[in-house]
Amino acid sequence: MVEPVDAWWRRRQWSRGVPMPYAVGEFREAWASYPVLIRQYHPDWNAGVVLTQIPPAAEVLLTWECDVGHVFVATPAEQRGRPGRERRRSVWCPECSLMAKPQRWPTLPEDWPAAVPAPQRAVRATGRQTLPAAPARRGGGGNMPVSAVASTRAGRGRGVGRTSGSRATMPRTICPKTPRLPSGEPFVSVCAPATASAVEAELRAALSSRFDFTFDQNAIRLDRPFHDHVEAWPDIILPELRVAIEYDSTGRHGLEHVGSREDSDRRKDRALRSVGWEVVRIRTGRLPALGPYDLQVSGISGRTVDRLVDTLRDLRGALFVDAYAR
Repeated sequence: MVEPVDAWWRRRQWSRGVPMPYAVGEFREAWASYPVLIRQYHPDWNAGVVLTQIPPAAEVLLTWECDVGHVFVATPAEQRGRPGRERRRSVWCPECSLMAKPQRWPTLPEDWPAAVPAPQRAVRATGRQTLPAAPARRGGGGNMPVSAVASTRAGRGRGVGRTSGSRATMPRTICPKTPRLPSGEPFVSVCAPATASAVEAELRAALSSRFDFTFDQNAIRLDRPFHDHVEAWPDIILPELRVAIEYDSTGRHGLEHVGSREDSDRRKDRALRSVGWEVVRIRTGRLPALGPYDLQVSGISGRTVDRLVDTLRDLRGALFVDAYAR
């Protein structure tokens, strides 16, 4: 049951029998990859409870303030689940999201009675204040929490004909442009997006200066669908080693590789490993490691490239990797 933060804190004090149920910094690692949420949270608006004292799975109403200044109430799960398919900064705030996607009301006829009021936007009561309701998401969801809508969407496409609750989900359409190749085969895909990150190009150039690898392939054939495709598009593909390299950062607005996007990264890694490839993720911005060979770094540098080369040697053997050295 969701409850206000002060009531939740008192209940935890009683259940644990101590004045401080959770120490300051106890959940720092869980919140470290959400710099936007750290900035939006104010302890003085939440009964003096620090964000690192709140478990990410706690069903508690917390007060937040977006960068524009809108104050709203949301649970940790709702906030952590907001970055979905959208890449807008306003996705973190219900009020900003509503203004970014204004509701379109039908045009009233000229003979419409003047006494009839125009439609008003719905509001929801939170106990602390009355706030604008979060906008309804297309494709279902209504007033469901954002985390619930995200999990419902994530469930679609995992299998054909699976059900979500009492409603059956329709099978997803697979892109027909993927060539018929054996699973795990690298190739040049016409569906893969163009490289837009300068960091990826820098990392590729650093590896190219050290090794004679093939860098002209951009996709790997999978044995099951992944986001409407049976192919994956890692940032860098090393077909000689069957290793895929990903560069992850939180991005400009802190939306990348967090929340449901982190779940998508895990699915992608599992799909690649199931066809015989290994994944090495270079994680920046305090993003946690997802796999056993991931590197947590502050940025791309000569030391980072050295660590990546050592990781490749651990994966495939120093003699085999060094055979491609220039």
